[in-house]
Amino acid sequence: FIVRLMPGNPVDVYIHTLISQYGFTYDDAANQAAALFAFNPNEPLLVQYWAYLRALARGDFGMSLVSPGTPVTSVIMTYLPWTLFSAGLALLISFLLGIMLGMVMAYRREGVLDHLLTAVGSFFQSVPNYLVAIVIVVFFGVQLGWLPITEMRGAYSPGMQPGLNLAFVKDALYHAALPILTYVLTTIGAWMLLMKSSTLSTLEEDYVTVARARGLRDGRIMRSYVGRNAVLPLFTQMAISAGFVVGGSVVIEKIFVYQGIGFILLDAINRRDYPVMQGIFLIITFAVVAANLLADLLYSRLDPRIRVSGGE
Repeated sequence: FIVRLMPGNPVDVYIHTLISQYGFTYDDAANQAAALFAFNPNEPLLVQYWAYLRALARGDFGMSLVSPGTPVTSVIMTYLPWTLFSAGLALLISFLLGIMLGMVMAYRREGVLDHLLTAVGSFFQSVPNYLVAIVIVVFFGVQLGWLPITEMRGAYSPGMQPGLNLAFVKDALYHAALPILTYVLTTIGAWMLLMKSSTLSTLEEDYVTVARARGLRDGRIMRSYVGRNAVLPLFTQMAISAGFVVGGSVVIEKIFVYQGIGFILLDAINRRDYPVMQGIFLIITFAVVAANLLADLLYSRLDPRIRVSGGE
């Protein structure tokens, strides 16, 4: 219902595009739109909603309005893997680097390295990811010319055949490098600060004091006692963050012209392609709900104390 409250509808947007960009008269544009769209914008919303639910019950997400004959599931399956690849890989990199740097900050607390990493992490955590993307494009790509922004557009190079081979993987990483870099820079700060806080809290636990009293080496204490327990709360947060991977890439993919699900979602919003918008929103909702459920199940498996408490 909310997407249909947006000004205009697919027919109006298409007519306006033909008039403004191609010089059509209103009558000619309206006739072409009528021949293209199998959509009645004046149909009652409840009727549209009931038809959508009936189709959804059969596993049918509908057809794209602006690309007649193209199923929404086909659109999602074509572009979703690229977002999962870039944003998922970035999440994994930022998580691993964040927990390592966070532990270093905790063990070197109040030192120069701690203050430096805390300042850097706090800065990037507070800067919006789209602003970092714009700086990369304008400053490093256009002004300095260090990055071939035009060549890095798209999910892979023209003429490259997708497949599980080294050439294609390298090409895909090349095109996804800037979105991945942006995601890592704008998320690693949160993991660093969370891991530092969790590590400092764990260092005060009695079992760490006992381990030191037994004469265990600092390296073993850090790995077996501090690190394993300090990282547990972050696993839950990572699982929840994974649920937002699908929908958190809209602006970034548009800036870098990286053709993932966020890029297609923004295009569908601009063109008022209701079925595509609804299908992607449904996938995002399912991903968030599933990630929250996974976080609960994962934490109880990782931390035996939760299972014992629940059993009691």
